[in-house]
Amino acid sequence: MPGRAGQPGDMPGDYDVIVAGGGASGLIAAVAAARNGARTLLVEREACLGGTATAAYVAQYVGFYNGNTQAVWGMPYELTRRIIAAGGSSDFGHYTMAEAAENPVTIHHFPFNPEIVKIVADEMAEECGVDVLLHAQIAAALVDDGAVRGITVEGIGGRRDYRGKVVIDGTGDAVVAHSAGVPVMGEEDEIRLSRQPITLAFRLSNVDVARFRAMPREQKRGLALKGLASNELFWESMSFCSTPNGHDAICLMSRITGLDALDDFDLSAAERIGRQQIKSIVGFLTREVPGFERAILASIASRVGVRETRRIEGQYLLSEDDIMQQRRFEDTIALGCGPMDVHDAHGTGIRLYMPPAPFDIPMRSMLPRDMDGLIVTGRAICATREANGGARHMATAMALGQAAGTMAAVCLRDGVTPATLDAQRVRALLRRDGAALSVDDCARLMGGGA
Repeated sequence: MPGRAGQPGDMPGDYDVIVAGGGASGLIAAVAAARNGARTLLVEREACLGGTATAAYVAQYVGFYNGNTQAVWGMPYELTRRIIAAGGSSDFGHYTMAEAAENPVTIHHFPFNPEIVKIVADEMAEECGVDVLLHAQIAAALVDDGAVRGITVEGIGGRRDYRGKVVIDGTGDAVVAHSAGVPVMGEEDEIRLSRQPITLAFRLSNVDVARFRAMPREQKRGLALKGLASNELFWESMSFCSTPNGHDAICLMSRITGLDALDDFDLSAAERIGRQQIKSIVGFLTREVPGFERAILASIASRVGVRETRRIEGQYLLSEDDIMQQRRFEDTIALGCGPMDVHDAHGTGIRLYMPPAPFDIPMRSMLPRDMDGLIVTGRAICATREANGGARHMATAMALGQAAGTMAAVCLRDGVTPATLDAQRVRALLRRDGAALSVDDCARLMGGGA
């Protein structure tokens, strides 16, 4: 097990690797760094790890599969096995995204009980010696001589600096990168007014899940359009997941538009608007939708789920064309699966379609321009808005997280910085640890090869 900061010989607050953000990507980044020998600190603002999966109740992992090809393996796949072993999921299944919308897409997904995922995430981090700070807000990046050297954290005990040889920004909002002065996309005035909608998820108990699932899609779409017409529903979807063998529905049915999740007052308003929408949605479901007649509102996610804020300007801008034309890169460190998922900023629809096959994500998209010491993972990587819609799913974020943690570990082993990192060294370690970096890797792993 790696040594922990604060042990004899260590300066308090000094780490090899600091990971900001304990969501899907940050959790796996911290585990990957620690398993590769780095003293690692993981800082998370919420009361639990898991991010959107747990605090925001998005109770399914999407992006492990493109069609019937599984492209995300390694530590993210290990996490799914642990969740199953803990009783939190029944494994992968088929799921129709936005089933009541005009253009639904059927995919493989991994539904789970978010409460079990919280526990499994704790265990996974603890087993490899990651130090975890919860209830901890990133206040600032520590920058010296053109490199990020650590972060300032605001916690219950006040502010404290933590220094690291490599810092990984897994905040989703590029909080560390932005504080360090890294140029970002997504803050332009025209984009602030047209961000993808925000969603506040909620859980209903006492739902006849089988009865609802058995309804024809056309009937579900008719009900969705009826709810839109009466202003009781807010987009063309009645999407939900259920816990294993459960009689519950974890619903992604709210749709909060016209707000900027980078604005303090807008983000606060989104929580209140989301709760009012949930009140309306539950009323419609219990009155109009078969299977929901006796449903009871059991819980509301502790925070809204945000699809779009900042993205860094990095060394390579991943584009929709790269994804759809299947461009291959020498420095690929993760595969994405899609679907391409872009919600109408002000309407009730969604652009939803699958890439033809798993797509490459280059290491350069995780590295900022003109700022060393920092690796960015998750939905804040350098990508266009359209490419981000295909690369921000949680399975892809976890694959990027394994890459980020491995990149940091290679920096330490080789005595280099992220700006001078050898991508082939990273790729070799990722493959050693079970990750897929090509379609051939996918075929080998699906065939059970070593």
